[in-house]
Amino acid sequence: MKLLVTVLALVVQVFSLENGLMRTPPMGWLAWERYRCNIDCKEDPDNCISERLFMDVADRLAEDGWRDLGYNYINIDDCWMTPERDENGLLVADPERFPHGIKYLADYVHSRGLKLGIYGDMGNRTCMGYPGTTLDKVVLDAQTFASWDVDMLKLDSCYSNPEDRAQGYPSMSKALNATGRPIAYSCSWPAYDGGLPPEVNYTLLMDICNLWRNYDDIQDSWQSVLTIVDWFTKHQEVLQPVAGPGHWNDPDMLLIGNYGLSFEQAKSQMALWTIFAAPLFMSTDLRTISAQNADILQNKLMIEINQDPLGIQGRKILRTEDAIEVYVRPLSRKASAIVFFSRRTDMPYRYHTTLRSLNFTDSPLYEAQDVYTENVVSGLTVDTKFTVVINPSGVVMWYLYPISGLENPLASKKFLRL
Repeated sequence: MKLLVTVLALVVQVFSLENGLMRTPPMGWLAWERYRCNIDCKEDPDNCISERLFMDVADRLAEDGWRDLGYNYINIDDCWMTPERDENGLLVADPERFPHGIKYLADYVHSRGLKLGIYGDMGNRTCMGYPGTTLDKVVLDAQTFASWDVDMLKLDSCYSNPEDRAQGYPSMSKALNATGRPIAYSCSWPAYDGGLPPEVNYTLLMDICNLWRNYDDIQDSWQSVLTIVDWFTKHQEVLQPVAGPGHWNDPDMLLIGNYGLSFEQAKSQMALWTIFAAPLFMSTDLRTISAQNADILQNKLMIEINQDPLGIQGRKILRTEDAIEVYVRPLSRKASAIVFFSRRTDMPYRYHTTLRSLNFTDSPLYEAQDVYTENVVSGLTVDTKFTVVINPSGVVMWYLYPISGLENPLASKKFLRL
């Protein structure tokens, strides 16, 4: 343990990622939750991990409005490689599923105005058993990814140990910088060491990673979302201060458009991830996504809040005896995002409160825009009593701003005067 602490102390002095990337939470698409390790391209050619899938997704991102809203990363996850390295020790894309190689795919993605992310593992093997990046392969793999013009690396940590992680993750940060190519760096390190100090050194992570997974993988269920939300809020005093421009906590992918969430739950995940200043990585079939789910993911005001340049992660500020929770995220221009979240499972709930009760007292007058309905509530003083009606497992989300010197972010307003 003493040796591990010494190693950490040394690497924090030597390595610094500051690559100028991800000054706001990254947005894009990641294959894993929806497509896992489906490599059967004979039985399921449309949905297997292949060049064809990623080119299809790139087309959808570019042509269906996603890219223009900020969803510009398209990220490969596990199972893209051959089962072993080649005779020169290099990682190789599976020649049947990626017949033209990763450089060709990167060029195609770039031609669509997008960025390509790739997956590796700081261990003997990836989580699904493909070649890992052991300590002696860190520099080689960084150079390989750069030669393919990759824009992001997610480095997982299956089949590793704490000592190798403590050396390997900072070493990869240094190796990526040394390539001269700007490559964003997603570290899964903290999720494998419990996610909390003292085992996790967030000061070091802020120096070497652009984002990091703190906790367990998300699964396609509402219970999985709640488990992640509960962990993030339980430990918000640790997590909230370490998030900011260039370095983000990552609660994992958005499930919206898949099978496990209701419409209300999908809106809730989007709102809570935005409060957390979380990366917005979709993992769904964009070729068949419903208009209803696309509307949630393409909500312009929601995205504007998520991408707020201050990059402050929000917090849960209260929970009532009636299972209503309130979350607040400070934003630029003296604005705030507020989420009223119902843990109830019975019926819509009428929640009564005032801005003073939520600690908003800096302005004599406020307006609030409902992020989903676009209705504007005007004439809010700190003591105005108001009511929000929250559906079971649902949210009401407000963009709150003092009315003097700050215009509403959307031109179209639907006023509801109190």
